[in-house]
Amino acid sequence: MTVVAVTGHMDLTEGSVPLVRHALLDLLGLLGREADGRLTGVSCIAAGADSLFAEAVLDLGGRLVVVLPSADYREAKVEPDFAERFDRLRRAAAEVVVMPFAEAGRDAYEAANGELLRRADRLVAVWDGRPGNGRGGTADTVAAARAAGLPVEIVWPDGAARKG
Repeated sequence: MTVVAVTGHMDLTEGSVPLVRHALLDLLGLLGREADGRLTGVSCIAAGADSLFAEAVLDLGGRLVVVLPSADYREAKVEPDFAERFDRLRRAAAEVVVMPFAEAGRDAYEAANGELLRRADRLVAVWDGRPGNGRGGTADTVAAARAAGLPVEIVWPDGAARKG
């Protein structure tokens, strides 16, 4: 079995979504075949890269583990236009882990990212390669994975971009 965690940008442009989805399906399909079809994906299922990854894992018949940063994450951080998708992914998960934080915030995000890495054999990063803007972001998670000796696969297909 291969356990793959994800980190990535939430602010993908609309045109980037199908590019990233296709790249994730290709990569995870390959990793799943290498693992004789026994693929587990670990995701915080945030909007953007995390949810695209989770959907790809499920589309490929993999097992999804959801890591939520805090008890209030759904209520505090999930936007109304994403709530249905978030709830669907949470229901589809084989396991849901809620980090021991009452409220979402940097410490909770860092802990959730640490849990992702603790569970993973490798990390998939939907990342434009730019430096991070604070603790717990994509760049920091990639750096932590590399420091821990985890293989990191960067997914940033030609044409992908971030909003703003």
